Amino acid sequence: MGKPVWGTCAGLIFLANKATGQKTGGQELIVGLDCMVHRNFFGSQLQSFEAELLIPKIVAEEGGPPSFRGVFIRAPGIIEVGPEVEVLADIPTPSDKNVHSGPSVESQQENARMENKVIVAVKQGNLLATAFHPELTADTRWHSYFLKMTSAISEDASSSIISQSTEDPHFRKPPIFDLPIYQQQ
Repeated sequence: MGKPVWGTCAGLIFLANKATGQKTGGQELIVGLDCMVHRNFFGSQLQSFEAELLIPKIVAEEGGPPSFRGVFIRAPGIIEVGPEVEVLADIPTPSDKNVHSGPSVESQQENARMENKVIVAVKQGNLLATAFHPELTADTRWHSYFLKMTSAISEDASSSIISQSTEDPHFRKPPIFDLPIYQQQ
């Protein structure tokens, strides 16, 4: 429907077009995000961790310090992205992790020469995805960023409806309620 969607951790896996590291017959993907994720990239629950992430795009739009404390719980890693995907954050990988999905020796040698990083936050159109859990911190910049994505979509939709409308300008839409309203009788 074109509405913004934000997937965190398992939500990132659901939104991805491709996933590796899954059990045979594992979860089906919703798809839409042009990337490949590796489920449990950083290991099991015991390998959960927190790390400082540089987030220049979020800082440019939301302000605040240059980094964000990411909480990674049995987190996935994004190992490939398509051309339309904007990388918002990455993190150095453990030395035993290969972030390239291709098995070629050339790519592994090239990877060894470069600092190994894995992508942990992306945006593609109206999709936002994070491998970490922003909701477990007091820093609300990711939430604000997502809310602005929803506002932009709402404004675009409203302006296109108004510009195409030939109805009475005094017409009022009934209020929309997200949850059912209980009325005592």
